[in-house]
Amino acid sequence: MKWIDDRFPFTKLMKEHVTEYYASKNFNIWYVFGVLAMVVLVIQLLTGIFLTMNYKPAAADAFASVEYIMRDVEFGWLIRYMHSTGASFFFIIVYLHMFRAMLYGSYKKPRELIWIIGMLIFFVLMAEAFAGYLLPWGQMSYWGAQVIISLFGAIPVVGDSIVELIRGDYSISDITLNRFFALHVIALPLALIGLVVVHIMALHEVGSNNPDGIEIKERKGPDGVPLDGVAFHPYHTSKDLVAIIVFLMIFSFVVFFAPDMGGYFLEHANFEPANTMATPEHIAPVWYFTPFYAILRAVPNKLWGAILMGAAVLLPMFLPWLDRSRVKSIRYRGWIYRVALTLFAISFVMLGWLGLKPAEDVYVVMARVFSVIYFGFFLLMPYYSTIDKTKPVPDRVVYHAK
Repeated sequence: MKWIDDRFPFTKLMKEHVTEYYASKNFNIWYVFGVLAMVVLVIQLLTGIFLTMNYKPAAADAFASVEYIMRDVEFGWLIRYMHSTGASFFFIIVYLHMFRAMLYGSYKKPRELIWIIGMLIFFVLMAEAFAGYLLPWGQMSYWGAQVIISLFGAIPVVGDSIVELIRGDYSISDITLNRFFALHVIALPLALIGLVVVHIMALHEVGSNNPDGIEIKERKGPDGVPLDGVAFHPYHTSKDLVAIIVFLMIFSFVVFFAPDMGGYFLEHANFEPANTMATPEHIAPVWYFTPFYAILRAVPNKLWGAILMGAAVLLPMFLPWLDRSRVKSIRYRGWIYRVALTLFAISFVMLGWLGLKPAEDVYVVMARVFSVIYFGFFLLMPYYSTIDKTKPVPDRVVYHAK
């Protein structure tokens, strides 16, 4: 080890980020989603490498190569289902990870930069998922990409040029597939890994938040160790290991028994090869994009729909400045924020469901109502977070708020 340490700071890094990185001793179940996101990232990278060994990024061969992987490559079906299921689980975990930040104010000072980097990870993850969605070259892949890419055409003056630049052609074709393949396997994964590293470095610089929203670094013992902190390893790694095992059990169950999850994880239309002459009866993106897709369809005007959809994705980035509350954790906030966060969560889930439904009658009305609630949570936050009555925050962390 000394030979390694003389040439690479391995022991120093382990001390700074694992064995002597002190985190709050009152972490709860909400704090496992960060490590679970890392687990899924590894699954996606490894399965993606093996998929590219047999996949052909050509319009004439893409669908057939996926079928070849599923039917003829040894354990190809398992690798493909792990990758497709992993994509959905990635977003489930990331959404829960973001919701935890809203519960306990993990985006507030001094963690604003951590939140911004996390949002950039989310944006890259959305781009990565969208690029990968086209690669099977199935019916929903083709037509879903057609709809989403065409949205950029609503931008005045330069819209058509942007659409042509993204497609690389006058329509979605072989060139488009090659571009998305390059983005999906090289550019976006590199950006994602880089941002994850920066995210963790920024987190370890200021320290992890906790369910009380108390800065444990402010109270240290004579040895310089936070009084309410424990070493990340072995205390939190042992707890995370339990969470990883339970997660892998659930993940395996879905992979082996319900990989398409009734059409939500893998749409049934995507088991048919792309046909440029036959539009599917109902075009909808995969479930993790549907909340934003519902907002897009709730607006009659295409340009304003695209603007509001973009705003819905971008608004969470500004939470550190929209939230004016004096406390971080929901444990010590008043009823106004609790109601607002509950309504926000309901609106997000309902928009996700409505995005899967046809854009007609009552579904459009409901999408408009829940869109108003979604945007109201963010735009009214500077007001209601200021007037909301808060409880006194204890000096030391506790396991159960009084």
